[in-house]
Amino acid sequence: MSGLVDLMTFELPEHWTPEQALAVQEALEAFSEALFAVYGAQMQALIAEETARNEQLELLEFDDPLPF
Repeated sequence: MSGLVDLMTFELPEHWTPEQALAVQEALEAFSEALFAVYGAQMQALIAEETARNEQLELLEFDDPLPF
């Protein structure tokens, strides 16, 4: 995944009621479902590319001892 998630920090209000927190969670879930409905296939392809790239990078660890 992109490093964007690593850059984001969230400070949630601590004064929300449980009902307000649930409403936000439900809204985010609905947004996520709508986002996936439109971009799901493209997002899955990107995730697959990034996963393959990360797996290839793991094979190229330069600190590994030589096998011979």
